[in-house]
Amino acid sequence: MPKLEVDGATLAYDDEGPRDGDAVPLVFVHGWTADRHRWDHQVAHFGELRRVIRLDLRGHGESTGAGVRTVAELAGDVLALLDHLKIERFVLVGHSMGGMISQTIALSHPQRVERMVLVNSISRMTYSRGRGLLMGVSTLVPYKLFVAANIQRAFAPGYPRERIREYVRASAATPREVVMTLYGAMRAFDVLDRVGEIRTPTLLVHGYHDIQLPLKQMLRMAKAYPDAEVRIIDAGHELPVEKPAELTAALDRFLTARV
Repeated sequence: MPKLEVDGATLAYDDEGPRDGDAVPLVFVHGWTADRHRWDHQVAHFGELRRVIRLDLRGHGESTGAGVRTVAELAGDVLALLDHLKIERFVLVGHSMGGMISQTIALSHPQRVERMVLVNSISRMTYSRGRGLLMGVSTLVPYKLFVAANIQRAFAPGYPRERIREYVRASAATPREVVMTLYGAMRAFDVLDRVGEIRTPTLLVHGYHDIQLPLKQMLRMAKAYPDAEVRIIDAGHELPVEKPAELTAALDRFLTARV
C-alpha cells in the first residue's frame, strides 16, 4: 500500500487496474469516519476494467493527520494525490462527505472531471432535529457511544447487527479531533446555489431510507443540477456496503452511457 505526504498528513491510497485502456481513471472518495474499504465491491469490479484510485482521507483509516477545517482542504488532499499520480482527467465517485469533496473539485477544476457520481450526498448540510440533538450532546457522552449512535442510524432497518458493529469499531478508531472538526466542516458546507454551474455529467444515487442525509434534501439538490440523472435504491445512508451490487450496476450503466 503506497502512501503520500501532503501538508502534514500521510495519505494511504490504492492505485489499481489496467493503465492501457481509453477510459479515464475512477477516483473513489469515502465519507465521514469511514475509510477507502467502503468501496471494496466497486473497486473489485471496476479494477478489472480500468484504473481505479481510492484513498483514506487524512485522519481516517490508515492515513494520519488532522487540522483541516473545511471540505475544500480535503479536496486539496485529493487533488494533491492525483497530481502526484499525474492523473489530469478522472471520474469522481464520492459518498456522503466524499460527495461534498467531489462537488468542490468539480466547481474548482471542472476541466479535470469527466463525470461525477454522488452517493448519499447533498450540496447544503441541513440536519434533522434528531441529528441536531445528537450532535449537540456529542461533548456530553463517551466518544464511542456518540460514534455508535451515529453509525447505527446510518443503516436501513434489517441490516445485520454484527456488520454494523464492525463499522462502529472502525469508525471509533477515527480520532475524536478529526471527527468533530470535520463535522464542523460539513455543517458549514453549502454549494447549493452554485451547483447550477456544474456541467459535468452527474449521477445522483441515494438510499430511500437515508435519515442521515434525507432523500428530500438530495432531491432539492437534484433540482439545482442542470442535467443530473437520479437513482433511488432501497437502502440507508451506507449504500456502498448495504447494496453494493446495485450501486455497482448503477455506476456501470452511467459510465458506459453516451453523453
